Amino acid sequence: MSEAVAPDEVRTEELLITIIARLLEGSRLVAAGASSPIPGGGCLLARKHSGNAMRVNILGSRKYNLMTGGGVELFDWAGQGRLDAFFLGGGQIDGEANINLVGTGDYPNSDIRWPGSFGSGYLYYLVPRVILFREEHTRRVFVPKVDFISTPGVSDANTYRTGGPYAMVSPICLMGFDAKKRRFHLKSVHPGHTVEEVRDNTGFDFDVPDHVPETEMPTRTVLNEIRTEIAAEIAETYPRFAERVFGVAA
Repeated sequence: MSEAVAPDEVRTEELLITIIARLLEGSRLVAAGASSPIPGGGCLLARKHSGNAMRVNILGSRKYNLMTGGGVELFDWAGQGRLDAFFLGGGQIDGEANINLVGTGDYPNSDIRWPGSFGSGYLYYLVPRVILFREEHTRRVFVPKVDFISTPGVSDANTYRTGGPYAMVSPICLMGFDAKKRRFHLKSVHPGHTVEEVRDNTGFDFDVPDHVPETEMPTRTVLNEIRTEIAAEIAETYPRFAERVFGVAA
């Protein structure tokens, strides 16, 4: 079996793709957005390791587009219980996994405006594995309380909800989420980073086990797959990312 490679051989993007692929194991149908090259790469890597049993839909892709009726089908899949995993981010995310995609300050007189909530309030309620993903891990993003709740991380017991936050992936750590406790918990810290660094850059409190493992690196085989097959596949939808990170042209 191929051994894990040294951390200094792995780009951050490659590690995050590997983590996401692991989180998707066992899924049947997953989807990633048009501006999500790392989640998209993770989906395609997970698909490869499933023996192509996993179906992947990447918004904006021609090759990996299972929809025949446009983006509305994504919401149909979620409503029918067919979509197993999706990715959400936010300008702000707080300790109860509430997401803010609207802006900072007192709404509607926001200081800064973001694109808006779109379908997050629907998908967050229905997709079982919503993976929160941000490439910035700072107190500006991970705040004590979001300024505006685009969609809540947890709901009252009398609210019908089959989905919600499953994990949170950032450049320095991996967190899980406990809906009953309404709290995140630290699962692993990426090589070169520390628990103290995670605490210093997170505006909310979270649970930390007595022993926090270091995030497992990809094996040499997986790393080669990412740099060849996966890089070529994501270049179709995310050409700038593929060119910048892997030097692969669409």
